[in-house]
Amino acid sequence: MSDDDTTTVISADGTPIAVRTHGEGLPVIVVNGALSRGADGEEVAAEIARRGFQVATFDRRSRGDSGDTSPYSPEREVEDLVAVIDHLGGRASVVGHSSGAILALVAASLGAPIAQLVLSEPPFLFENPFAADLPDRLQAHVDADERDEAVALFQREGVGLPDEAIEQFRQTPLWPSLLPLAQSTVYDATITRDFAIPTPTMLAVGIPTTILRGEQTFPILIAAADRLATLLPEHRLVIEPRMQHHRLNPEAAADLVAALHAS
Repeated sequence: MSDDDTTTVISADGTPIAVRTHGEGLPVIVVNGALSRGADGEEVAAEIARRGFQVATFDRRSRGDSGDTSPYSPEREVEDLVAVIDHLGGRASVVGHSSGAILALVAASLGAPIAQLVLSEPPFLFENPFAADLPDRLQAHVDADERDEAVALFQREGVGLPDEAIEQFRQTPLWPSLLPLAQSTVYDATITRDFAIPTPTMLAVGIPTTILRGEQTFPILIAAADRLATLLPEHRLVIEPRMQHHRLNPEAAADLVAALHAS
């Protein structure tokens, strides 16, 4: 496969998933979190590829150049990830960030052929879940073509941003680029609700796993990573000073992946 290769793979339910690969070597897949496309992981992917890996990013379903098929379930997103793994040769390490980290751990628990897991700031909610009907309310806004309201609602109740911060965000040039991702907020809210607490199967995956969090990030994410570290049997917890404000630092991610495969 050539460097910087862009293609489409077909998931088990027929959904087309847009994939871009960088580099050559052992396969690594970057799974992004909420309100993001595969392109948002390109800087991380390129940095990991420079360390001698073949790295894929992809548009999760309903985002970017990927398709979507109803009805939704987190298991369909697992199938999407498995299709990307198959594209890279049938086995890969996975770096999941935010809700992408939860998805990666769910995939591992369902038997996806994952060699190593890096879970970057997974937003497990444990004792503080959001309202169970949030995905339904988000879907109602999307169905009414109220994408602005869906994105704002997700940020308010799914992420926990205060109204003042959301209103400030609405005034930035970035806000319009989030509106085409409104449907994906339903899916991220569903994953985070359904797996607010890791299942026993998720905690028994038996795959070498690194839990990664920044020194400076949201308190709920610090609590989630540290709590997960007490529950997951085979793991290491890495607290990374280069990661701030819930952003996966490219150099930190690349250093970690290279070190894991060197050991």
